[in-house]
Amino acid sequence: MKYTAIVLAGSRPGRDRFAEQFGNDMKALIAIGGEPMVRRPVRALLASANVAKVIALSQSPERIADVIPRDPRVSFRESRGTIAETMLELCNDPETEWPLLVTTADQALLDPGTIDEFCNGAAGAAVAIGVVERRILENRFPKAQRTWLKFRGGAYTGANLFALSSARVKPAIELWRSVEQDRKKAWRIISLLGPATLAAAALRLVSVDEVLARLGGKLGLAVRAVKLSNPLAGVDVDKPSDHSLVEDILAGKA
Repeated sequence: MKYTAIVLAGSRPGRDRFAEQFGNDMKALIAIGGEPMVRRPVRALLASANVAKVIALSQSPERIADVIPRDPRVSFRESRGTIAETMLELCNDPETEWPLLVTTADQALLDPGTIDEFCNGAAGAAVAIGVVERRILENRFPKAQRTWLKFRGGAYTGANLFALSSARVKPAIELWRSVEQDRKKAWRIISLLGPATLAAAALRLVSVDEVLARLGGKLGLAVRAVKLSNPLAGVDVDKPSDHSLVEDILAGKA
């Protein structure tokens, strides 16, 4: 089973002030290691034995296509206004080739080994979410600034890797759409499981696996966290300090 990889390379509505700091108007085109950032995850996906093809989605797909070396396995499509709308369109498209492996253009340190580890861990799940445990990341990068979700047994940050098995995952995407504009999305989703689960998570009385099992039960889907061993999977490029860190990593300085 090989995945159709989806690279989300769109922009939020309005000006992208982060991109403007680097002389650009699109985050996906910010230079990392001397090349447009979006090239890096696309290249890693194409190098993975688990990926059959790559689709890059953006409001300006022609601009993304201009910076990606030509490859018959790569295509470009226009995205919708939000990530949820874009993913729902794919679910409703009868030509979508499942399963889907979803990542983002700012996952500049993604490598084939991490992709393969994630795909192996996602096997059998309807929805799989890549995460990195705090201890693993901070052992390598003590000063890295991430958003951590704390559960019994550990705190985790997202790796911007998602596996979706079939169009049956639409309820999960609809759930995401209901909280997509909330800056604290993960806690907002947990709150939908009821006050008891929210309180248990806040007090670290439940593990991330238990919370996702409860979420999966609510959706009628098998939802799984895939805990990745490579700390680099937890580093994306969302702000200037991330950009500096990634440049240092690529230059061998971090």
